[in-house]
Amino acid sequence: MGLDAQLAKTCITSGLVGFVASAVAAPIVYRLLLRTGSRQSVSEHVPEHQDKQGTPTMGGLIIIVGVLATMIATQDPRNIFTGCLFAWFALIGFLDDFVVPRMAKGKRGLGWMPKLALQVVPFLVLWALAPTLPIWIVAITTFVVLFAANAYNFADGLDGLAGGLGIIFALGLVVLTIVAMPETRDASHLPLLVGLAFAILPFLFLNAPPAKVFMGDVGSLPIGALLGMGFLQSTLFLDPAEPNWNRMWLALPILFVLAAELIPVPLQIASAKLRKGKRLFPFRTPIHHGFQSAGWPETRVTVVFVLVQFLAVAVAVGLVAWQTLGVDNR
Repeated sequence: MGLDAQLAKTCITSGLVGFVASAVAAPIVYRLLLRTGSRQSVSEHVPEHQDKQGTPTMGGLIIIVGVLATMIATQDPRNIFTGCLFAWFALIGFLDDFVVPRMAKGKRGLGWMPKLALQVVPFLVLWALAPTLPIWIVAITTFVVLFAANAYNFADGLDGLAGGLGIIFALGLVVLTIVAMPETRDASHLPLLVGLAFAILPFLFLNAPPAKVFMGDVGSLPIGALLGMGFLQSTLFLDPAEPNWNRMWLALPILFVLAAELIPVPLQIASAKLRKGKRLFPFRTPIHHGFQSAGWPETRVTVVFVLVQFLAVAVAVGLVAWQTLGVDNR
């Protein structure tokens, strides 16, 4: 286990670049959002969030600047696909947050089917450009990235929630990778995760209670996609020549909060449509709405979710460390 000196230096540089670029962009982006009137439209079905109506959204642009600056600073060709994926998901978010609401009156954004279809596009392109790539690799990458992107998107609703989860998740993957990899192994995704974590900090300053800005799909979708790719690169594909399924299964606890946010939503919707309005779960979805409707203060929900994410990371890192030490001692 370990981290070579050059990679450690690159990670430190990435963190500094991501933070500085994001901090410089934060006031500029915030004023731009106010000037363009890019404000949050809260559904009438979410009464507990009506006080957030009109709060500027698309604050994720602050983080995007930091992550892109990190990618430019590192210039690692192994991250080309991840960089393209990040940019594409940001474009989808921009369409959803800005373009569609202005072009189609009465629409709050893209429908779920067009949004999912657009998210699949880069993986179809990858398969077309690399036909020798095993279909199972394309399939599992598509599934995990779409899962993480959309689950993280649901988390962008409470003050400080998405930012807090993103930082812990990203740094958790960094620690998990360091624990899992031999000293001679290089992990090109680590600088991106470190840059992402530090790029979130200036956004979190504006998103802290009471939030002055929210991330929006333009930020939550690409960040979730980057976290999904980071999860695969930290576990299953840490050694591309020998995919490690055991490591991936052991690291699954790190996805617990995202799974809790995402999975109940389609099940609840399907139940309401197929059973004439009857809900499958007694609580509202996404699940953080359920805690709010049960009377929990928003700050309590955020703190508990962030703490659970921290514990989930600790469990995942502990299990992977246990496996790695077991392998090393054989």
